[in-house]
Amino acid sequence: MGDIDVGFYLSILRRRLPYIVACVIATTLIALAIAGNMPRTYMSAAKILVEAPQIPAALVQSTVPTSSVGQLQIIQQQLTTRDNLVKLAAKLKIFAGEKEQPPVDYLVKNLRSRITFEQTEVSSADGASVFTVGFVAGSPALAASVANELATSILTSNQKRRNDSAGNTLQFFDDEVKRLDGELNHIEADVLQFKNNNRDTLPESLTFRRTEQSGLQERLISLDREQSDLRTRRSLLVETYMVTGKYPTGEPLTAEQQMLLDLNKALADQLTVFAETSPNIISLRARIAALRAKVIPEKRENGDAKAQSGLDLQLSDVDRRIDAIDKEKVQITARIAALDQSIVATPATDIRLNALERTVANTQTLYNTAIAKRAEALLGKQIETRSDGGRFSLLEEATEPLEPMRSKRRLIVFGGVAAGLALSFAIIALLEFLNKTIRRPTELVQMLQAQPLAVIPFIQTPYESRTPPLKRKLNSVTRMFS
Repeated sequence: MGDIDVGFYLSILRRRLPYIVACVIATTLIALAIAGNMPRTYMSAAKILVEAPQIPAALVQSTVPTSSVGQLQIIQQQLTTRDNLVKLAAKLKIFAGEKEQPPVDYLVKNLRSRITFEQTEVSSADGASVFTVGFVAGSPALAASVANELATSILTSNQKRRNDSAGNTLQFFDDEVKRLDGELNHIEADVLQFKNNNRDTLPESLTFRRTEQSGLQERLISLDREQSDLRTRRSLLVETYMVTGKYPTGEPLTAEQQMLLDLNKALADQLTVFAETSPNIISLRARIAALRAKVIPEKRENGDAKAQSGLDLQLSDVDRRIDAIDKEKVQITARIAALDQSIVATPATDIRLNALERTVANTQTLYNTAIAKRAEALLGKQIETRSDGGRFSLLEEATEPLEPMRSKRRLIVFGGVAAGLALSFAIIALLEFLNKTIRRPTELVQMLQAQPLAVIPFIQTPYESRTPPLKRKLNSVTRMFS
């Protein structure tokens, strides 16, 4: 502060005081004129209560994914879109008092600045809150009507949006159930057709076929035994007839005849084990041939016709049975081959059938899930139809305000005073910058670049005190240059 000549600057302010007063008065008058011409504005607001779901979510889950507050924010953005604001202005004739219709960009920007949204949380436990929507207008009636229109739009949009969301969810699951039902029927038809086409190789009949195969093999062994016994019997009948000249009737045989029969029986038994070229077979045939040559008598011209006829009948029965056994063995062998082929093909059939059944099971699971979800969606639709979800209700409608909003007139007046002071200080600073007169010793030092020995103050004489300021100034200048 020691380097600043406060007195000099105060003297400048005292000398330039008329400029300060003139600037402040001028700007203040201009500010008063502007404030006086400002139109009065009115603010009206409607209150909307955002209620929690009436039915607990633990019992029935709502199908509307967005919360009530989220729905409100979405609706808020929708209301302030360009098209909706243009429609709102045309419906309520907000700019009817204007001489000409304002541009669309100005209209949208103006309406967005005049619409207010405020949210107040009532209960954090259940999520209930109060939402206020307001509008600023030049008349109380217009402010109230626009605010009520906005509140009505919010309520209508919320109800429509929630119903549409619940209806779309229900429609989606209806379509999904129909699609899955058709797909399930198609897959089940494919499974049925596959089972019909591969019924001989299905895995569920594998045990039965294996059991049947075992029984047929046992039957085949039994037939082989029976056939071997029949052939032995046939050989026995033939040998007996050749040895005795008659078929067996129960009469006792000689020792050679009995031995020949035993050897033939042994040959028949050995043939089931050894081949014709086996030494045992060759040896047996030689013994039989030797014994037969010894035992069999010469044929008599008059043979026993009755014995021949009886032998033929028995041999015929044995041959028919052997033929029947051969046919049955062929059938059994073919059936066993078919069973073998089906058993071998069963694993491949099982793999393909499992794939089809997995598809059926997966589709059935999706179908059951879709049925359950559709039931939930139906309950959600009923909830939204009855407005038991996150409901919006008009808590208080907007009314015409009795007093205008607190304007900015005072601020404008204070701004005018501040602007006058700033303008006057700027003018004073400019005048002082343009004034090159030496008025202080420091200015003289700066000009001469030398320190004066002493400073003689101006002494005003009685005459000068009576002289007008302008003349006094001229005298001082004359004295300075004399």
